[in-house]
Amino acid sequence: MGHSLFNTDQTKTFKADSLKSILRESSLFAELGNKELDVVVDACVTKRLKKGETLFREGSSSIGFYIVQSGAICLSRLSAEGKEQVISVFKPVTSFAEASLTTLDTYPANAVALEPSQVILVRKDKFRELIKAQPDLALSMLGSMSIHLKHLVQMIDDLKFKQIECRLANWLARNAPESGVIQLPMSKKLLASQLGVTSETLSRAFARFRNEDIIDVDGRQITIKDPDALANYLDA
Repeated sequence: MGHSLFNTDQTKTFKADSLKSILRESSLFAELGNKELDVVVDACVTKRLKKGETLFREGSSSIGFYIVQSGAICLSRLSAEGKEQVISVFKPVTSFAEASLTTLDTYPANAVALEPSQVILVRKDKFRELIKAQPDLALSMLGSMSIHLKHLVQMIDDLKFKQIECRLANWLARNAPESGVIQLPMSKKLLASQLGVTSETLSRAFARFRNEDIIDVDGRQITIKDPDALANYLDA
């Protein structure tokens, strides 16, 4: 008769330790002690997603917020004209949909996996109880939501510019590290959606920057070769 390599208690302990390790990497829970993290783990459920699989749809009942454990999750909304507007792409170990903890009964956007992914659902009913016992967590949640709000304001600022070259220049400048080498967190098609233009229009803007020797593009890697020339397009 065969024997299991791990008993149930060992498996639960392994999963709990794995979750705690991920949660510690999140800015939301980095300051929590082991006991507090144990309580958070009890409120968590993991979910695997295939590429293209929907996590939740706009208008569906909100059951909590999420932390990306692996892969990439795209948040988007459909305009009145039926066009997809990308809000943001979330990578490990960022959180999203924290607003569901407050007054939202439904999710205000669609969430889809851009690649095979795993997310951690922090169930809002249990997490609300935790906040009552740990009020400092509420401040962490406000900080996280303020970051998302800042991103939305930046996106609106990008969309107010009429010229796609200006929108793209602002996006590149905002996302470029000191090295000047950007790894696109999404496909160019999704970036075009986020900037409110078609893929063809974005391709022409990239081509113009390449022709002017401002950038070099290799797949999803973009190297800014001439920051001063790029700056000439900012807020133009």
